[in-house]
Amino acid sequence: MGIAGKIIHDQRERLREAGSDRWRIVSAQLAAKVGPMAVRGALLSPRLGSVHGLPLIGRGVRVRNAHLVHAGSDLIVEDFAEIQGLSRDGIRFGDKVSIGAGTLIRPSSYYSRAIGVGLVMGDGSSLSPGCYIGCSGGVTIGEKTMLGPGVRVFAEDHVMTDPSVDVKSQGVEWSPITIGSGCWIASGVTITSGVTIGDGVVVAAGAVVTRDVPAGAVYGGIPARELKSRSTS
Repeated sequence: MGIAGKIIHDQRERLREAGSDRWRIVSAQLAAKVGPMAVRGALLSPRLGSVHGLPLIGRGVRVRNAHLVHAGSDLIVEDFAEIQGLSRDGIRFGDKVSIGAGTLIRPSSYYSRAIGVGLVMGDGSSLSPGCYIGCSGGVTIGEKTMLGPGVRVFAEDHVMTDPSVDVKSQGVEWSPITIGSGCWIASGVTITSGVTIGDGVVVAAGAVVTRDVPAGAVYGGIPARELKSRSTS
């Protein structure tokens, strides 16, 4: 069973378990959505650098420099997401990765000569709708990590050391960001360049993360600070 069939089957079973007498109608509606996504995936697959299985691709999805995008099995890219493949190391998705509607993945500017590093996402990780992943300095996301709606990740920062020169003319500095496995980065979080977030971290909604976060911590606030630890020891 391919990813499209699995999604429809799982939804039907959930509706039956919930006692819904309208599961046939809902399943038909889901099939009407997933079917065209599979067709788009079939059209995109030959252009990708590599892919396992058939990805599901939503309406209005833009994949630039697709030959630099590599995907595992069961990739889902929802409506109007944008993936810019142009990068030194490419864009690499593990198995069962999902990209939410309207999410932007940009390692490089469309209009400058600077070629960014790229993005790696581990198996089972997801970007919710409206995320922005600025991966010019390189972004690595571990396995089964969730980024909530509107999370912003910036692996670069503007240089502003010379007050006699406008900031735009001083360019940018790149610094990689690493987000561990099993994390939950809640909605509206901003992660700045050079930050490392350990495994199992939770970052509260709206936080601005400007420094490293140890594994198992719960962080929140602006700038983010430790609220508690998830450790059971």
